[in-house]
Amino acid sequence: MKSQTDYLTINLPSRMGFINITPQVQECVVKSGVREGMCLVNSMHITSSVLISVDEPGLHEDFLHWLEQLAPFDRSPARYQHNRTGEGNADAHLKRQIMGRQVVLAVTEGQLDFGPWEHIFYAEFDGNRPKRVLVKIIGE
Repeated sequence: MKSQTDYLTINLPSRMGFINITPQVQECVVKSGVREGMCLVNSMHITSSVLISVDEPGLHEDFLHWLEQLAPFDRSPARYQHNRTGEGNADAHLKRQIMGRQVVLAVTEGQLDFGPWEHIFYAEFDGNRPKRVLVKIIGE
């Protein structure tokens, strides 16, 4: 069995947003030489997510608006206990829990095996600094 580990570094210049990382992950799959297997894509930070979505900016704006309603940005320790530690990103932690940590995709004939319209997205909820995404591929 083959195994390949890669790390993508992402630095979103805004506090929140989505980046399509499908091409970078597919490059990792090709580099691995795996023809049949699995690909794990995992955000290695607790204020960002990796998810599968359609590549449609309006939907991403809807996600951000919805998340902001659920966990509004507020650095005040009056709203979030976590912010009493000196941090001001409690909302980002909550948003990450809603959107998830990772995705697992099939690799078939050396390609990521997607359904119609599916892409891999990195979602940032507390940006302005470099963050890592793990890409782990295993298979034959």
